[in-house]
Amino acid sequence: MNFQDKKIMSTVAITSLGHYLPQRRLTNHELEQMVDTSDEWITVRTGIKERRVADGEKTSDMAIKAANEAIEKAGLDPHKIELIIVGTVSPDSNFPSVACLVQSALGARHAAAFDVSAACSGFLFALTTAKQYLQNGMFKNALVIAVDKFTNLVDWNDRSTCVLFGDGAGACVLQCVENSNGEILSDYMFSLGAQGEFMKVVVEDRKPLDQKTEKIKFPYAVMRGQELFKVAVNSMAAAVVIAARRANVKVEDIECVVPHQANDRIISAVAKKLKIPKEKFFINIQKYGNMSAASIAIALYEAVAEEKIKKGDHVALVTFGAGLTAAANIVKW
Repeated sequence: MNFQDKKIMSTVAITSLGHYLPQRRLTNHELEQMVDTSDEWITVRTGIKERRVADGEKTSDMAIKAANEAIEKAGLDPHKIELIIVGTVSPDSNFPSVACLVQSALGARHAAAFDVSAACSGFLFALTTAKQYLQNGMFKNALVIAVDKFTNLVDWNDRSTCVLFGDGAGACVLQCVENSNGEILSDYMFSLGAQGEFMKVVVEDRKPLDQKTEKIKFPYAVMRGQELFKVAVNSMAAAVVIAARRANVKVEDIECVVPHQANDRIISAVAKKLKIPKEKFFINIQKYGNMSAASIAIALYEAVAEEKIKKGDHVALVTFGAGLTAAANIVKW
């Protein structure tokens, strides 16, 4: 079928969800044996009690498992998947992309596949990107995956960062459909590259032609927490306001907010700034910590499964990430 022959439909909806969590749990009490910290210190400052660690699993392994659940629930033949976008900053390697590894594993041989790098904003950046391809008529069925093995980027001697992160994967199927729950009403994305130093991955310079050195140095994440906190709160609150306006929805009429699960204090501050009761925010950070791109995808999955989101609800998905990046979507469930 030629591009010109395809019917352009304005309604793009999330028609199914999938997720995967590694079995290995790392509790605050275990971290007490690894670094100079305590369960009380971590809980009070972050809200985190434990996190998952992908022990012996690759990023692509988690992505494939989450994707399988999403396409099975959608009743979608993998051959009909036309687009696969993966939001991640921790791929198995520089290439092939995680999306291409997923394509191969699923047998989705007709799909275009690529990764999006937007750190914790990866899911919403990938979601919005996929939506555009469907909305303009280029594709009808897309698979969006958010996955990170962020524990690979953690300096386990740095107590200020190692307590924060965990691993996981979430996925959703996007389709051009009419009269469906999960309709994405609006999108908003932006970046603050000039403030990228607030959180970054440190990679020391390599000398590829130096055959004498045998030392291998791994990249690791560093962050400036106080500066990051302020920008995160302001950016997330602004993103919800703008996305709600674009959807013609009043902020006070949003029934559920699914925020990036970075820090409970950030979530509380965003709720206060938006004047939305914190009870409307779905929070699972206590179980998983910050799973980077996967956080919102898994939180959305659990919010729906636990019926915190009901048919007809207006849901705000909002995130902030390294880069710096931020995004929000309004979804009518």
